[in-house]
Amino acid sequence: MALFFNEEFCRHVQTSFHPESPERLKGIIQKLKLHGLWSDVVSSTGGCEDRLKLIHDEEYIGLLRDGGNFNLTMDTFVHPETYEIAALSAKCGVDAVEHSKKEESASFALTRPPGHHAGSDYGMGFCYFNNIAIAAEGLLRGGDHRIAIVDPDVHHGNGTEHIFTDRADVLYISTHQMGIFPGTGSVDFLGTGEGEGFTINIPFPSGSGDSTYLAALSRLVVPIVSQFDPDAILVSLGTDGHYRDPLASLSLSSVGYLEYAKGLITLSEGCRKRITFFLEGGYDVPALSEVVASIVGAFKGVETPLEFTDAGDDECVGMAAIERCSRNASKYWRL
Repeated sequence: MALFFNEEFCRHVQTSFHPESPERLKGIIQKLKLHGLWSDVVSSTGGCEDRLKLIHDEEYIGLLRDGGNFNLTMDTFVHPETYEIAALSAKCGVDAVEHSKKEESASFALTRPPGHHAGSDYGMGFCYFNNIAIAAEGLLRGGDHRIAIVDPDVHHGNGTEHIFTDRADVLYISTHQMGIFPGTGSVDFLGTGEGEGFTINIPFPSGSGDSTYLAALSRLVVPIVSQFDPDAILVSLGTDGHYRDPLASLSLSSVGYLEYAKGLITLSEGCRKRITFFLEGGYDVPALSEVVASIVGAFKGVETPLEFTDAGDDECVGMAAIERCSRNASKYWRL
């Protein structure tokens, strides 16, 4: 598994004591080094604006490039260096998926700022440019026909959904906690126009954890992605559904995250092992670092010890959401 990372990502600071901090990446790197997994690391060069324009409006790009210091939202701040670093983050994601395509192997974009809350003309939720959407569109412009995006971040990826809502060449599947930021991701929304049926939202109640996510994986994610038959799978990996995370109240353990990721890795065998993980949320640094290291280790044949293994969801708390989603999605997919 190739790791894509630039030192510049650790230079972006929202504000003091902000949860989306450089310590997130520093903790991951420290954990990877501890287990001998900090290898095959690739750095990107430049944040080509033409790539950004595949998804984002020129006026919005210019605002981030030339705006100086200002707030996009109450928790998302722009500084003079933000544009360059966010553009490089997007380029890193592009390089990661292109490497995966060329080598027919997995890659991991260890980037920040994250991206899945950014729409074509807006940023929010610590996000500026939608890294995974830019990478997906680049693959489609480069000859691929179908891209599946799986988003297990605890917060719904409203930007990604908005960008591809009317498209049939991008399948977007989101598992997230219902009723929290950004307030989107209804189970009854399945896309618009030609994209109807290609957006799958599975919002879970508080307390949902390992058993719920693995049931969603087997009953919804695997059969739908398999039928979609993508050229590549891109994963918006947020670990903020972990029971240790301070910004939400799901109960996934490190074991649950690893098993979910392994399921996606197995699924990628149907598209020549083309799978790329994009770092999104995750604000308890020890849990985030442990989960990422375990996934990288799974690819490299290194079993990393897991500390945060408490399973708080033994009875599939979110089964009602899975069943409702299944009823909706069965109009478009064989479930």
